[in-house]
Amino acid sequence: MPTQEDLAHEFEDHRERLRGVAYRMLGSTAEADDAVQETWLRLSRSDASEVRNLGAWLTTVVGRICLDLLRSRTARREDPLDVRLPDPVVTRLDADPESAAEQADQVTLALLVVLDRLGPRERTAFVLHDLFGVPFEQIGQIVGASAATATQLASRARRRVRVAAPPVADRATQRRVLDAFSDAAQRGDFEALLEILDPDATLRADGGPAGPSVLVRGAAEIAARASSFRRAGLDQVHVLVNGAVGLLAHRDGRPVSLFTPVVRDGRIVEIDILADPQRLARLARLVS
Repeated sequence: MPTQEDLAHEFEDHRERLRGVAYRMLGSTAEADDAVQETWLRLSRSDASEVRNLGAWLTTVVGRICLDLLRSRTARREDPLDVRLPDPVVTRLDADPESAAEQADQVTLALLVVLDRLGPRERTAFVLHDLFGVPFEQIGQIVGASAATATQLASRARRRVRVAAPPVADRATQRRVLDAFSDAAQRGDFEALLEILDPDATLRADGGPAGPSVLVRGAAEIAARASSFRRAGLDQVHVLVNGAVGLLAHRDGRPVSLFTPVVRDGRIVEIDILADPQRLARLARLVS
């Protein structure tokens, strides 16, 4: 019978993977940490001597916890058009190689937005199988279905992701297009903005619980709002947002907004703006 100390050491070997699963399933760093902590509590209260494959057991547990959270979130969601961006993972663009490697492994913010549109069981099946290689037999146990049904859930999610999630351009192209957009917005150059934006571009702005949230579709509508992108009195720093190039605007060391475009074929197809003061406060270290 392993001791609690033995279990704690073994659990730590799996923590990062479990957190990766939870973050991709939930799109929330705080909820992911809570799910991982709850997984540890359940392990510490279990008879671990009967667990043959600890990694698989822990993945099953954290998967079920996240599935329950997704179902609860879906039940509470009143407005299907409500804009809430997933929690970003942000580092400096000039981060050290180790941080850059971690960013390269991050799921893009654009993909997390797409995953938010999936049903709880579809998201669970897709994340566990396609992103972490969990067998469908195990996924079926988590979602309460057969392996065949779990396969269908992942396949349905995969088709939706393939259609909705744009491919990511290389970072040099991302920065070039982002800087061109920022410059055109600063100058109020409507025509230049239209050249940079895909005609069917989408903008999502998340102001948090107390702030305004905005969903805008179409290049002309986004370009018409370009005055709101002007950063008078603000400083900007290039950052990596889940591995993609973005801009963090700040004033006196206080983050004001996080601007992340998705670039395809040299044009911006999506823009995500996080302006939630509470979540932005965690990024103060990047501008200090």
